[in-house]
Amino acid sequence: MKNNPEKQSRSDKLSQKEEYQKYLEELCDPNYQGGSWALPENPTPLEKAKYEVCRQVVSYKLDTKISTEEMAQKLQLSKAETEDILYYRIDHFTLDRLVSYATRLFKPLEVKMIVERKRTNKVSSHERTI
Repeated sequence: MKNNPEKQSRSDKLSQKEEYQKYLEELCDPNYQGGSWALPENPTPLEKAKYEVCRQVVSYKLDTKISTEEMAQKLQLSKAETEDILYYRIDHFTLDRLVSYATRLFKPLEVKMIVERKRTNKVSSHERTI
């Protein structure tokens, strides 16, 4: 018996469609926990700072090539909490908690903050024209 390549091709396409549909359903599930979070479109300075701390922790993990379990031990956190940091789930943490965890990896740790006013083209009530 010969295999019909046309029939096999349709079967493969159907299988791929089913697999893709299953993947989409998983992504749409409100309880889906996979993947890293991105910053919102207009992040606050606090969100940016928390994201940066997470980024440094992720960079440390990549540079040292340690497992998530080893990272959790170093941070003195559960694996789930460590994954929250590694996936940038910044809403799960306060900035001071993230900094205290980062201190366990980076000794000494120095945090710098730059406070700048963003200039707009609007004339504020504090500015005068002469």
